[in-house]
Amino acid sequence: MNAVDTILQKHPRAGRDALIPILQEVQETEGYLSREAVIRISKHLKLPATKLYGVATFYNQFRFQPKGKYHFTLCRGTACHVKGSNRVLEMAQKMLKLKPGQTSRDRLFSLETVACMGACGLSPVMNVNGEFYAKVTPQKLVQIIQECRETESKNGQ
Repeated sequence: MNAVDTILQKHPRAGRDALIPILQEVQETEGYLSREAVIRISKHLKLPATKLYGVATFYNQFRFQPKGKYHFTLCRGTACHVKGSNRVLEMAQKMLKLKPGQTSRDRLFSLETVACMGACGLSPVMNVNGEFYAKVTPQKLVQIIQECRETESKNGQ
């Protein structure tokens, strides 16, 4: 039995009202909502998978790909936008060859944008694996990505 089935067993007669808590629990356990998990949940709840995708894509908290080893989260709130987070995002997309919500094939990098991180005075703000970076510029982002790649090359030797 896999983790999704174990979670579903805890909700034996669940209905539509249990959808979000189940999605949250599966994502917390698995790290993301896989296609297989969505299908299992839809069968368990007797809801079309398209309905589940509709709900999960509405909420920012759900992801359909696993996070990369280095998970970049960029604030796109008003203060960060005014201070240039769009240029930082463009550089991140160029260097990582990812769009927000994507993970690299080697699962080394993932990129996400959020509406606000609540650190407007430090804008633009970025978070990499829980470490916050303030006043991020495209040049600073390049350095951060290079440091991640250097760490990986040292660990790979």
